[in-house]
Amino acid sequence: GGLAVSLLFHMTQSEACPPSCTCRPLGENEGVHVDCSSRKLTQVPVLPVNTRRLYLQNNSLTSVPPGALDSLYSLEEVKMFDNPWHCDCHIVYLKLWLEDVSAPSLETVRCATPAPVRMKPLRQLTGNELGICKRLLPIKCLEFFWRDLGLIAGAIITLILVAWALKFSKKLVCQINLQQYRRRGRLLGRYASKTH
Repeated sequence: GGLAVSLLFHMTQSEACPPSCTCRPLGENEGVHVDCSSRKLTQVPVLPVNTRRLYLQNNSLTSVPPGALDSLYSLEEVKMFDNPWHCDCHIVYLKLWLEDVSAPSLETVRCATPAPVRMKPLRQLTGNELGICKRLLPIKCLEFFWRDLGLIAGAIITLILVAWALKFSKKLVCQINLQQYRRRGRLLGRYASKTH
């Protein structure tokens, strides 16, 4: 019975192994060593969930799609160096994932492009170098931006209207005063002519 179970175990292991990689079990229920190094891979293959060691070095990987590595909970070792990583917005997922899973790899994973960050370790990348990632900006930030812009525009328009209203009201006050002054002048004139 034990032999059948272990055979079945090995079969399911090999079935889960990506065709472009070699997988070998690390012992009973110890997980799998997945070696995908030097295979000219341009994208990370679908990996067995119980991958314990993952070798992806010396390929043609430029980025990893967000979420692609999230199911690898039992991972202990990752090698991803010697890939032409493109360090723009889309590398953020890999950077954060490596920070959680394999901090030493952040030192060996280096950018190939764009030119300003060439040969720079992923660990040293800052927000400025990754570029402004509009797509990755939380929608809330943009909502606040538009709301604030609206409030500022509203305040400016209100100030202009108030300034205009004040200018107009001064003119109005002057005209009213002038009319009263003229009326008073006429009244005084009539009064003066009656008394004489």
